[in-house]
Amino acid sequence: MASGKAVDAVYKTDPPRVAKKLRELFYSAHYVHSHTLHFYALAAPDFVLGPDAKPAERNILGLISKVGLEIGKEVIKNRAYSQDIQRTIAGRATHLVWSLPGGVSKGITEEERKKILEMAKVNLEFAKFGLKLFDDVVLKNQAYVDLILSDAYQTVTNYMGLVDRNNKVNFYDGMVRVVDTEAKEIAKFKPADYLQHIKEHVEPWSYLKFPFLKKIGWKGFVEGPKSGVYRAAPLARLNVADGMATPLAQEAYEKYFDTLGGKPVHSTLAMHWARLVELLYAAERQLELVQDIEITDPKVRIIPNKIPDEGVGVVEAPRGTLYHHYKTDEKGMVTKVNLIVGTTNNNAPICMSIRKAAQGLIKAGTIVTEGLLNRIEMAFRAYDPCLSCATHSLPGQMPLQVVIKGPQGEILRTITRG
Repeated sequence: MASGKAVDAVYKTDPPRVAKKLRELFYSAHYVHSHTLHFYALAAPDFVLGPDAKPAERNILGLISKVGLEIGKEVIKNRAYSQDIQRTIAGRATHLVWSLPGGVSKGITEEERKKILEMAKVNLEFAKFGLKLFDDVVLKNQAYVDLILSDAYQTVTNYMGLVDRNNKVNFYDGMVRVVDTEAKEIAKFKPADYLQHIKEHVEPWSYLKFPFLKKIGWKGFVEGPKSGVYRAAPLARLNVADGMATPLAQEAYEKYFDTLGGKPVHSTLAMHWARLVELLYAAERQLELVQDIEITDPKVRIIPNKIPDEGVGVVEAPRGTLYHHYKTDEKGMVTKVNLIVGTTNNNAPICMSIRKAAQGLIKAGTIVTEGLLNRIEMAFRAYDPCLSCATHSLPGQMPLQVVIKGPQGEILRTITRG
């Protein structure tokens, strides 16, 4: 999606409305599939089975054994439906070749629309169920609520996300909005202007860059109002927005902030709840779009007629704001590319969240159990990171160096691979 929008900009074309709606319909289905996968396969086992459950049980199979086979079937069915919707619209569910400069390569028929409509209705009911499950298992368990709100999982940062003209969450299009640690707007810009607001810091020990707010500057891996670090992803999008653009998601949004003490929410583990609010929004938006009378309009593309040069495309990837920036020669051959992907935006806060969880949970004399280590992992897992997307390295391998240091910083051992 980001690439498709960037190529539109390179060729100076504005796709027809139906093409934009079809892209957003596809993308809403992608969100349903992605958020469903993360919550049920990666996040829910920590809460349904408990962070101290054995690793052999703390997985999707353990989850199904706990909540029942029927719920497991619903998870699989709804992910399959969202994938099927994507294939129906674009021919492929992943790595689609359907976006073209000026629109898309094909529209949908009335028969396909009706097929998508029925699956979208099922996805919406399933999204409602996810929030009910979270309410029953997590919110009604005070120990889990205390865990979410505990200091070990609080990371105070700025936040970034796309919003529509009413400052409501939008995954496909809009302005990039940034709020500070008190949820006050400190920037709002067009995607094409991102380099005026974002800069990337480099550390010698990582292939991932560390973006920060240019206006504040890089102050290191520190929290608070004087830090240039910001977060993206579901927690950030809800903190940045003034609400959700669909009614059921808006109700869930209000309950989320009411329960967690108001805006902004700095709790890393609240990311899971925010993800379920977004899942509901994606399902509702999907249903809205497929019922739009314009969605089967065959005029899905405008043929470019201008000389290509440069363009930026931005969407909200499930893992955070995604920037694609291309420069080309007059024939459209790419000469320069810059990407800032969702996980790259979150690279510094991920490191900070892991450190804070470890320092908060491990004290002098603490017996470090597997369950305690898993609680530290939970600070990482909440971001749903995609390190393969975010890592930019050309050797064709993954060199790795681990340096083990003593209490005074002395090097005890170095382990090298690659």
